[in-house]
Amino acid sequence: MMNEPTEYSISRAADIASGTLEDETSKLRRILYNQTPQDGTFSQRIPGLHINRYSNREMNIMKTFFLPSLLIVAQGKKTVTLGKESYEVGSSQMLMFPVSLPIALQTTQASISKPFLSVGLELSPQKISELVLKVYPNGLPTIRQRSAVYLSYADSGIINAVIRLVECLKSPSDTNLLAPLVLEEILIRILRSKIGVMVAEMGFADSSIQRVGKAISWLRDNFKEQIKITDLAQLVHMSESSFHEHFKSVTSMSPLQYQKALRLHEAKNLMISQSMDAGTAGQLVGYSSDSQFSRDYNRFFGKPPKKDIASLRQQT
Repeated sequence: MMNEPTEYSISRAADIASGTLEDETSKLRRILYNQTPQDGTFSQRIPGLHINRYSNREMNIMKTFFLPSLLIVAQGKKTVTLGKESYEVGSSQMLMFPVSLPIALQTTQASISKPFLSVGLELSPQKISELVLKVYPNGLPTIRQRSAVYLSYADSGIINAVIRLVECLKSPSDTNLLAPLVLEEILIRILRSKIGVMVAEMGFADSSIQRVGKAISWLRDNFKEQIKITDLAQLVHMSESSFHEHFKSVTSMSPLQYQKALRLHEAKNLMISQSMDAGTAGQLVGYSSDSQFSRDYNRFFGKPPKKDIASLRQQT
């Protein structure tokens, strides 16, 4: 049961030695480039599939929320920061987020001739739960150390499956009939990869990932409310100390820090989408003090609210 990461490493080494991995990655680059008419992130007809293309290194860091998802890079590099931890993901690498997380993104390697190209796949715990017992019929190996983000190399099998998934977009019938089967294959291959055990944990109802995910769902639905850690711990059937420990290991932040990030992101969305002033937006997301909201916003986004929104509007 514990030999899968070793087999995966051997398979990837063979890919590199034969040139198969580079061949498949080059093909994926061409397909993604042709699929994206310009820079940006593009949702596709296949649910949960996104394609990203950026032709310039970004001087500014973009802060956003990522759903439980997998990012596979075909070209260029991007730095992902969560709390105090930063991860650089490049060609043929994949980055997995087991729960919804507030992260900072910055494209660090890209050009007009060689843009950053990647595929994003949202991960469904329900779908993973359907497959995990087939891949791990004897149960999961012990996870000794959890993380908010998992970084690993893809092998040619994963890259080839992603190519076939994107190619399903050429035909509506392939999108409807074949894409779900290819998505299932990709999940199985991911479950058998080096990060497979961590992905598999998303499919177990009693796992710490699922419990923290349930707490996060409550926070996202009730971010305006005052929270008590005791109540959240009871919600997911954990002791307060255990919940705090697991929440921080999965998200790299405390529940209160997570709630603050949710409030600030929602306030920013309100100011952008509804032209709302900072004071009103802060109150609507749960702040009772305008000055406290401004301080927290400045600390989190790097600019005070008015200046930040003005600069974003100039860019568009």
